[in-house]
Amino acid sequence: MTSSTSFKAKWHGQPIGVAELHTFHGKIEQKAAWTRGLFVSNSGFTDDGLVAFGRGNRVICMDGLDLYEMLERDLPLTHVLELKIRRAAETGSAFVRVRDLFSR
Repeated sequence: MTSSTSFKAKWHGQPIGVAELHTFHGKIEQKAAWTRGLFVSNSGFTDDGLVAFGRGNRVICMDGLDLYEMLERDLPLTHVLELKIRRAAETGSAFVRVRDLFSR
């Protein structure tokens, strides 16, 4: 990732929805154009939230299972984030599971 990053981690019982994602994205929008944000939610994200969150955002999402997969496979965080950013640029999706990135 670039030298300008923002991180947010949430530890809630419920998956994160569109309101929380938009709030975090608003904070990223106030920073330099090359800034990326990483939103980590142990409980995941709602499907509606990710769909409504939309395409072309500068936020990448990870959930608890992503963190588990990354550690289990001994993958460097920087490598995982590079692939998530690339896939987000290709698909417009802020959330692509680690297992899907490395299933090929």
